[in-house]
Amino acid sequence: MKVVPPRTEDFQINFDEFQKIINEKTMAVLINTPNNPSGSVYSEETIKHLADVLYSKQEEYGHDIFLISDEPYREIVFDGKKCPYPAKYYDNTLTCYSFSKSLSLPGERIGYVAVNPKATDADILAIIMGQISRGIGHNCPASTSQLAVSQILDQTSDLSVYETNMNILYDALIEMGFEVVRPGGTFYIFPKALEEDANAFCMKAKKYDLILVPADNFGCPGYFRMAYCIDTEKVKRSIETFKKFVAEEYHR
Repeated sequence: MKVVPPRTEDFQINFDEFQKIINEKTMAVLINTPNNPSGSVYSEETIKHLADVLYSKQEEYGHDIFLISDEPYREIVFDGKKCPYPAKYYDNTLTCYSFSKSLSLPGERIGYVAVNPKATDADILAIIMGQISRGIGHNCPASTSQLAVSQILDQTSDLSVYETNMNILYDALIEMGFEVVRPGGTFYIFPKALEEDANAFCMKAKKYDLILVPADNFGCPGYFRMAYCIDTEKVKRSIETFKKFVAEEYHR
């Protein structure tokens, strides 16, 4: 697997870097939108551009390139916007989904892979997905949970709390002088650390009981991830602690 470096000004796809990496050996491209860790939502323009590139490369290389679209956060989108379906724009799309976010069922591992009917060998791929899941046993939720989810497929938990929490954190981070792209969805926010070494930054934060995730393993050194899938009251309480951390450690 090769990782495309991010376009940090907005965390849309960095097509200049993508074009350097894709080659005749490329069999699949994996995307995650809305995105963990950045919180970005790929725009329709981004998805269309990606589809155009992949169609062009399929023709150039003479073989299929599948787009694996990881979409567990698709209902958690802010500012009244929508998350475009990549499968609408590219035929060879495999859509991966989990109910763990929309129904607040973390750990149950109930979801699906949807094969675009226009994809190459779509009928065979759909069968293969089921056989793989059963064969390796990685996804064996209890039957009672499966039956429960089947009754509420068109519903979600109250997801508005995530936008409320995001706005509180985003405004506070901007006020403290952080460089941060406003999330378009998910329950993550992805600021730039106040020093070059995000690992050191996060270790200092631990002294204040702030648990932050350095982004080196996400392919974006110098940034860190914050999760706000918690009660709004706890988010509000964290702000003063964060301000204390920034003031004492970075004199801001």
